Amino acid sequence: MRRTHTNYAYEPLPTTSSHGGLEDENETMTEHLKDKIHALKSLSIDIGNEVQYQDKMLRGMDEDFERTSGLLTSSVARVLRLSKGSHAYYILYLVLFSICIFFVLWVTLKFF
Repeated sequence: MRRTHTNYAYEPLPTTSSHGGLEDENETMTEHLKDKIHALKSLSIDIGNEVQYQDKMLRGMDEDFERTSGLLTSSVARVLRLSKGSHAYYILYLVLFSICIFFVLWVTLKFF
């Protein structure tokens, strides 16, 4: 069986009118893409700077909390040592003194 050869006419795409329009469209799309890439790059740099700043602040807060924790621990230890000693009446005196001060402040604010 023999194939019949049909003549197909090859017609190349027009190069002048359509090709120039496609190149112009590609150039504008490339420029838009460059602008978007530049915006994303600056945004990612800003995010990186903000992350570094927040990390620095959090490290500072962590150090402050550790110092405060140490101060509170030593204060509680001193109060416990004071309460376990023979000077248990000092806490009673401290409570009575606090009540007296609050009473004086209340009378002062109420009547004056």
